[in-house]
Amino acid sequence: MAPPNTPAPAGDLTPELLGAPEWTDQMVAAAGIPMYDIPFLTVGGGMGSFVTLDYLRVYGVPTSQMRVISNIDTPWQTYEFLTRCSQIPRSERIRSDSASRPDNLWGFPSYALQETWRDKTPAYLWQLLTEPLLNDYWTPRAGTVFESIEREAKRISYWDMLVKGQVRMVRRRVGGGYFTVVTPPEGSGPTKRVIFRSRFVHLAVGYPGLKFLPDLQEFRTKHNDYQHVVNAYEPHEQVYEFLKTRPGTVVIRGGGIVASRVLQRLFDDREKYGLKTQIVHIFRTFVAGSHGPHVWARRKGGNGWAYQGFNYPKSVWGGQLKAEMRKLEGAERAAKYKEMGGTNTPYRRRWQEQMRAGRSGGYYHAVQGTVDRVERAPDGRLVSYVRSNDGIVREPVADYIIDCTGLEADISEHRIFADLLQYGGAFRNPLGRLEVERHFEVKGTASGDGVLYASGSATLGGYFPGVDTFLGLQIAAQEIADDLARRGFVRKMGPLRSTSQWFKWAFNTPV
Repeated sequence: MAPPNTPAPAGDLTPELLGAPEWTDQMVAAAGIPMYDIPFLTVGGGMGSFVTLDYLRVYGVPTSQMRVISNIDTPWQTYEFLTRCSQIPRSERIRSDSASRPDNLWGFPSYALQETWRDKTPAYLWQLLTEPLLNDYWTPRAGTVFESIEREAKRISYWDMLVKGQVRMVRRRVGGGYFTVVTPPEGSGPTKRVIFRSRFVHLAVGYPGLKFLPDLQEFRTKHNDYQHVVNAYEPHEQVYEFLKTRPGTVVIRGGGIVASRVLQRLFDDREKYGLKTQIVHIFRTFVAGSHGPHVWARRKGGNGWAYQGFNYPKSVWGGQLKAEMRKLEGAERAAKYKEMGGTNTPYRRRWQEQMRAGRSGGYYHAVQGTVDRVERAPDGRLVSYVRSNDGIVREPVADYIIDCTGLEADISEHRIFADLLQYGGAFRNPLGRLEVERHFEVKGTASGDGVLYASGSATLGGYFPGVDTFLGLQIAAQEIADDLARRGFVRKMGPLRSTSQWFKWAFNTPV
């Protein structure tokens, strides 16, 4: 380890840079870090970056004017990893509706029409026309989404804009714009860092990380056991493989879409392989029926679950709720989020039947309670101490515990956001995430004529609620593209040019 006052090697961050909220070109040059100019830079390389680049390419921005910094190879790579871990492989259906298309900013033709044409299955259209009264909501297969994004990525020359690397921080530039510090892949260049100098920067880095329930994190750390206490968003196929070898018990924690998918996987394996798996499902909040603050804001529920077809009420996307949210500030905005929030999952007839069979067959047990702690039993299995509202403590014993409570780590756990909060002028919104303007500019980070944008889960709590969905990412991208048009970076999109661009999309004509 180097002595405390050892100067940083050429091509790396210096103490002067690290401690300054604004940098000059001379400071960067003195550090010996190579610097490249690019007008628009997006950081992340996932779905948020892809959708934003797609809009801007359709709006007319050439690839030479934009770059995406990412440590992944394809825009759908992280999303597919998470869906596969949470038991939604390419053949299964995700939660987004038919018209939410990250690859198609017009939303037409919908995924339902695409799959109907491809599979020659008119039943999809019947389901679409009769949802949700006679049928479940129609949603696309994960594979359809990924294949469509790959097609569009090729059409807009996405990989011509991709720069591999890990972003360390974004700092304001004296005179306007931003410096984005990138650590390139090891051995790919002569210096440890490179810097991109940009007028516009867009952050779409996804969830800061996994957040374990405290009692489960404590158990994993204490016993160094990452095989029997798992998060649904990390690889945990060993759970299902073990249950094929002998009877076992699984505890599920959580009541959202991931919990329902994990539960269905356990039911499916039980039926397919004739297993004797026992399932204990712990709900912290047990929903017994329809619930909500008043008759016009109620959500269906029962047997522990809160049911909602999609992540948010439909009026979030373009109705009265969207208009109302854009006017709310501070505590009022937080209260509205609380009113429409809460964990929920779509109602699916198939796993409803499976749950009924599990309850009547005595192998599915849903309980309400808060887990005080998890301990290891003498035989090596896991004991959860579950305290219900009536004070009764239950002690279910299981072979595995699957945490399905989500990806909710604090934004400060991501180094880019932590740096922005400390040095960049950014601050938190009423829900603790990044506060952004209605056009998704990060408040407090303006730098001359430069703008720092952010979209995705890091901005939940802003003026637009549905940010961490496909359609939410598209709405954010359109707001950003329109704001860039107002600033003269790109031409505004009118109806005639939009129509011509749709025909290019339909015929897969390169932009």
